[in-house]
Amino acid sequence: MKKNLLLTIVSFALAYCTTMNAQGCVAIRGNASCGGSFGNTLNLTKGEFNAQSGYRHFKSFRHFRGDIEEVNRLEEHTEVINKSTFLDFSLSYGITNRLFANINLPVVFHNRSSMYEHGGNPPNGLGDRHETSSRGLSDMRLGVGYWLFDPNKHDFNYSVGIGVKLPTGKYDYTDTFYNQGENRDENIEAVVDQSIQPGDGGLGITLDIQGYHPLSSHFGIGTNLYYLFNPQETNGVLTRNGNSEFSCPDQFAMRLGAFYNTLDGVNLYLGGRIEGVPSTDIFGGSGGYRRPGYAISAEPGIGYSKQNYSVFASFPLALYRNRIQSFEDKERTQQTGVYRHGDAAFADYLINIGFSYRFGGHAHMDMNIPAFEDVKTR
Repeated sequence: MKKNLLLTIVSFALAYCTTMNAQGCVAIRGNASCGGSFGNTLNLTKGEFNAQSGYRHFKSFRHFRGDIEEVNRLEEHTEVINKSTFLDFSLSYGITNRLFANINLPVVFHNRSSMYEHGGNPPNGLGDRHETSSRGLSDMRLGVGYWLFDPNKHDFNYSVGIGVKLPTGKYDYTDTFYNQGENRDENIEAVVDQSIQPGDGGLGITLDIQGYHPLSSHFGIGTNLYYLFNPQETNGVLTRNGNSEFSCPDQFAMRLGAFYNTLDGVNLYLGGRIEGVPSTDIFGGSGGYRRPGYAISAEPGIGYSKQNYSVFASFPLALYRNRIQSFEDKERTQQTGVYRHGDAAFADYLINIGFSYRFGGHAHMDMNIPAFEDVKTR
């Protein structure tokens, strides 16, 4: 049962690396964790691999300005609807029993339905709803990490990871926009909204910290902290209206949860998470067009682990959403004296499903962890 708890932590930690994803118009791009979650790398022995695939999907349609929902958008049927699907493929490798490396390859499928982009919202617009889409490779990530404590001597551990986010995703994706021009009688090819661009065009550096604590033979807790530093201010692509360039924003995420091992291989998870885009970057400029904001969610989940295989699913449910003022909003408010605060659409929930297989190296999960095996039920 104690080994099963370790597998439980592995199973749900896997979900972290593939669930830091867009919350709608706030463009939090998928697969945020680059240094590797402990699901990918927990007790990887020297020469051992972990292969993982993940599926995520959400539909955003609730508009927020600050933390106030603009319910009139749904009543008037002027809401923007983003439907996004992410397929992630990652591979982790144990360089030593404590040092690990990983690579992640994300693929995205986005669809965006709106009126305001295709002639305008009523009553001043045409009220004609159309769709734009994008798909393809998103931004790849490479990372290395290190477990701070010897896994053969401790039942708990923390790792620090650093990585690089490559601008492999297309960030000037175009599609057809309807009812354009002065008389609203033209169809033109133009860049799609920032929220459905496959990439952001920036070369980023990622930092993540993760840890786990078995509390007994049945219970354990795990946590992840993640930050993406995007020093590049903008990517040089003008928005559809030509007023500014797309920003290359920082991103952040945090996750804390508890695991419970119920039956052999079957396990439950309940936690909380926050993820978002800040209005000001830590390094580099913060100008350009972005929709900053964050979402706080409760995350229930279920998983199953057997031998080298793990499958898991989690369903984060939004509890609080806030579209904060952007750097551009603050600048224009100061310049004009007129308060400016844009809106953004958020999802009610996310669907995360993943599968993992470990192979190579020494026998998977047979590292004889004395401290863990000595944990007493409390």
